[in-house]
Amino acid sequence: MERRRVPAISPQAATVGYSRAVRDGRHVHVSGTAPIGDTLPADPYEQGARCLAIIVAALAEVGAAPEDVVRTRVYLTDAADWEAVGRAHGEVFGDVLPATSFVVVAGLLDPGWKVEIEAEALVP
Repeated sequence: MERRRVPAISPQAATVGYSRAVRDGRHVHVSGTAPIGDTLPADPYEQGARCLAIIVAALAEVGAAPEDVVRTRVYLTDAADWEAVGRAHGEVFGDVLPATSFVVVAGLLDPGWKVEIEAEALVP
């Protein structure tokens, strides 16, 4: 199978030069995904849910699904947000149970972002 890419729709994409997701054979790698959109919700749960919706859509574009995800990484700017973002993560991956890390960072590219999420999938 040839390498397939999902373009990133982000203000930073053209400058940085990256794809939202790349599938190479059975492996799918989804870039760090922030809660981009027309408006930025203040609520960490809503930001996490938006990140995950973008990830699920990117997976679908390359023939993968949430149940194929084997690893996620969640970057938070405030440790207190882990439960709200974790609830959004659990709604998507609660039955999948991928290996997951929650990491607190000093900040993300946009100061309004509270969360950014990466995912890796292995398609059967």
